[in-house]
Amino acid sequence: MAAQYVFGVDLGGTTVKLGLFDISGKVLDQWEIVTRKENNGGFILSDIAESIKGKIAEKGIEKNDIAGVGMGVPGPVKEDGTVIKCANLGWGIFNVAKELGKLTGLLVKVGNDANVAALGEMWQGGGKGYQNVVMVTLGTGVGGGIIVNGKMIAGTNGAGGEIGHMKVDTNESDVCGCGKTGCLEQYSSATGIVRIAKKALDKDSSPSKLRELDDISCKDIFDLAKDKDAVAMDAVNTLGEYLGMALANVACVADPEVFVIGGGVSRAGDILLDTIKEHYLKDAFHACRKAEFRLATLGNDAGIYGSAKLILE
Repeated sequence: MAAQYVFGVDLGGTTVKLGLFDISGKVLDQWEIVTRKENNGGFILSDIAESIKGKIAEKGIEKNDIAGVGMGVPGPVKEDGTVIKCANLGWGIFNVAKELGKLTGLLVKVGNDANVAALGEMWQGGGKGYQNVVMVTLGTGVGGGIIVNGKMIAGTNGAGGEIGHMKVDTNESDVCGCGKTGCLEQYSSATGIVRIAKKALDKDSSPSKLRELDDISCKDIFDLAKDKDAVAMDAVNTLGEYLGMALANVACVADPEVFVIGGGVSRAGDILLDTIKEHYLKDAFHACRKAEFRLATLGNDAGIYGSAKLILE
């Protein structure tokens, strides 16, 4: 009898999200456990394995009915499941797929969390119906995942899709978290747009309701931009300008059918998509101008969906 179930695991720095799916992509159960980072993350895989075993016992599932366990991790991952350091977990270089496979007795496949989220959105989210997808996650940083002909592009060192660290400004003096300067992440993330707005407020005395706020947030900027606040509108435009240019460059390499925009910043909705698309069309190569722009729909569940799909590819 063919396998009926698959587990998807999304490993984050604070929590591990887990999902039990049937092979059609329907989520049957989902839950979370704490990510225990003590001892250089030495408890993480055993905690995940125990949680999966517990769910198998709870549901009365036979091991032969499980296709495997897919997992997304926050760091570069090679095709064989080897993680190339996850600094925020305390992990060095080791084969996560093999280790978790030993602990569970199941087939395990591992991918970078942003790439896996892209796979999830292609399968059951904003990219459903497409086979060539670029997923952009706009949160504290900028992440990306590239799907070509239905397959994730991991690259040699698992760094495929790391669009947040494309250099987009050679004149930037502030340093990105990666140690470089002028990265896309410094302009098009939630922290990036706040940085842009604060610099604008410091530079001149233009009237803006942002000046009345003690602690400016990304949401504040988008809300005020919708109300035609000039400084907020300029900040949103700057985010869109850099991201549109970057995605036009990505399109020259990946030529996607659709860009799926997710992460916390994507909650801004149409004002974000419209601004990105406006600048994308200015810079896009003529053959790539028809790419669609869609909002991600799976939210924080994209990782567990994509992880499950890793097994079903």
